[in-house]
Order: sequence, then structure tokens, then C-alpha cells
Amino acid sequence: MSAPVFANPSEALGAAHDSCVPASLEEEIRAIYQRSPLYPQRFPLHAAPLRWACYREIPVLTKQEILQRGHTAFFTDYGAIERGLQTREYEYEHTSGSTAQPMTVIMEDGWWAEQTRRAYLAHPRLAPYAGRPARRAVLAPVACSSNLCPYEDQPFPHRYFEGTVYLNLTSDPFVFPESEWDRIVLELQAVKPEIIEGEPVYLSLLARAAAKRRVSVPSIQVIILTYGKASGQHSRRIAEVFPAAQVDLYGSTEAGYIFVGDAFQDNSRVIDANAFVELVPWRGLPDVFQTQVTTRNRRAMPLLRYNTGDIVRRFPTGFRILGRERDLYVRPDGGLVSVSDIDAALPAALACWHYCLVQTGETRWDFHYVADHNAPRETGAAIARVLGEGVRVNAFRRRFLQPASSGKFSLLKPLGK
Repeated sequence: MSAPVFANPSEALGAAHDSCVPASLEEEIRAIYQRSPLYPQRFPLHAAPLRWACYREIPVLTKQEILQRGHTAFFTDYGAIERGLQTREYEYEHTSGSTAQPMTVIMEDGWWAEQTRRAYLAHPRLAPYAGRPARRAVLAPVACSSNLCPYEDQPFPHRYFEGTVYLNLTSDPFVFPESEWDRIVLELQAVKPEIIEGEPVYLSLLARAAAKRRVSVPSIQVIILTYGKASGQHSRRIAEVFPAAQVDLYGSTEAGYIFVGDAFQDNSRVIDANAFVELVPWRGLPDVFQTQVTTRNRRAMPLLRYNTGDIVRRFPTGFRILGRERDLYVRPDGGLVSVSDIDAALPAALACWHYCLVQTGETRWDFHYVADHNAPRETGAAIARVLGEGVRVNAFRRRFLQPASSGKFSLLKPLGK
């Protein structure tokens, strides 16, 4: 049987022969089976060398199955994990619930920091900061969980630890009062971060707040776009105020960081030290895949053939992260429309801080955008041409756009998703 397609390069995956799974992948699979009773219960493995035919029989793991079984199913003695949580041998977080109800994630102490370090090492812009202390600022939903954000309202000194300041105390940056932006911008100036990491909408509005106050932060060397899907509009608004290199760091709370690349350069690559990423053809579209992740070097809640819900497109230079499957639109003619296609269709004269394109009927869409000026008159028609024949798009300028309860924002909302 032919081998599945992986996003990892062959040198990272390892050589395979006689239809056998590469040694590095087989070793990780067997380690996962030893660490977690969940997997032997779902599908027992034989002791003979693992072949691709057997690998394909291992059931794909979904978030829905984890929710149904509960996170305790990953552990033989969950009482030991509870004791470990008290002694800080383990940590727990909750996913945001952007694709389903929130999920509890258990991780061993230090795992998030270590896989973040490996993610930094996988990109030349971030690698210099992987092995040394660096000043960072994080601006993301309070329940972002990916960096174990504090949940309580804490004064500045208590939100600055290990070189990182967590800037916001509440979610939904559109309702931050001016006094809150005053505080955030002041703390940014005080810390003088080398790296800013954040959800793209939050960072776009931070750029607006800094520009309004005529504040620059020349210490910033890298801006990491993460936690949510960035649009070209976000990127340009951020770059106008913070002219630093932008890096796209993509992953999830339960799987960790999976892809890293230069923002909007279609060169994202798998963080090989963090995960094996299997590519499953999606809807028969050329070079478009759904991702299934097997985590590496993880003791608590390791994931094997986990369906992340992410869709990627392969380019000669690497990968473009198209986003969650639910956030993509497939036209009646089978053509795929992603945020990248909407970005390309928008008139060059449009400058907005955030937008959301919402389908309201079979051929009707609303384009909501937050901007200082009205969009060019041709905006609706330009977007409609991408969405298909007979489509009509109405553009509405808004003061704010409301996030989901998780604090995350959507850019594209097709019907029935």
C-alpha cells in the first residue's frame, strides 16, 4: 500500500522501506500507545514492524471524540494527574471552543515552553530568541490559553513575568475604553518588547491606538500573528505603525504549534520537532489538504492522527494555511474561496482595521468592515466576482464587530458552518 502524504519533508520523516512506517514515526506511535490507555482501547497494535496498511487502520481522532470520552480517558490513573496539578507537575487549560464546546487540555509542566522554543528554532526570524531571554508582549483573548494567560485583573508588575507582559485584561478589543488603550500603549512603551505576539484583530486595533497617540516602539523586531486567522488588511495596518517582520505561527491549544512561516509568503512549514502532519486530500481540489496531526515528545494527552479541522494549500515554497474548514466557502461550481481570495479582491484604496464577510442567503452576502473612511463604491461588486455568478454583496461600515464568546474573530462566515 502506498504511503500517505505528509507535510514533513522526507529528511524529517525518515526513510521507509517494504511498505513500513518510518522508524521516527513508528517510535512516536508506540510511545503514545504506552503513555495513554485511550489508544489501545480504540485500536490495538501488533508487535511486528508497523506497515502503512496498519497505520491507516488507526482511527482518526477528533475533538468531538475527546469531548465525548473526556480528557480523563487519556490517563490510567487520573488521581495521579490531579495530585500533579496540585504540585504543578502538570498544568491544565481549556481550548477556546471556536469549533466545538471548550475542551480541557492537560499538559506536563514545561511542555508549552519547550514546544514554543522548538517553534522558534524552526524559523530564522525567531531562532535568535529561542535560547535567550527576550522581552515580549502578548495581546490576545484573555482565555487564549496558548500562553497560559492570567485570568484575573492584575496590576502591571504581576502581568510581567519571565520577560513577557500580557497586555489586556478583558476580551473584545472593540469595547476597550480609551483609558484601557492608554494603559496598554504605556505598558508597551515601558517594556520595550523585541517581540509582539497576538491575535491579528487585537494587534490591528493596537496599531490604531498607537497611531492615534503618535507612539512608536522601535524596539520591536518581530511581530507574531497567531491565535486567529490574519487578513491582508490586518497585516498592512500593523506594518504601517510597527514596521517589523511578521511571522505566522499556527497551531492550537491541544496540539501546540504546528506550522510557522513568513506572513503572507506561502512558505509555512511544519515544525518537525513538534509534530508529524499527515495531509488528506480535501474535496478533490488540487494541492488542498486537511491536516491530521501526531504530536511528538508529549507525555500528557498525546495526539495521534488528530483531525485539527485545518485546511492548507501546498505551494512550491511551502504551505498556505487556509484556515478552519468551517471558515471556507465552496462555490456551487466547486471553486474554493478563502480569506486570501477576499483579500486579493478588495480594492487597493480600501483600508480597514478588520472585516467579516457573512453569507445571508444562497446568493447574498454582507461585508462588514471597521474603518476610518467608507469603502470604495466598487467593493461589493469586486467581492461578488470572487464568490460566483449572480452573487450580490452589500458593504456596511461598522464601529465594531463582535467576537465569539471565546474572544476570537471570524473573517469569513458561510451559511451552514
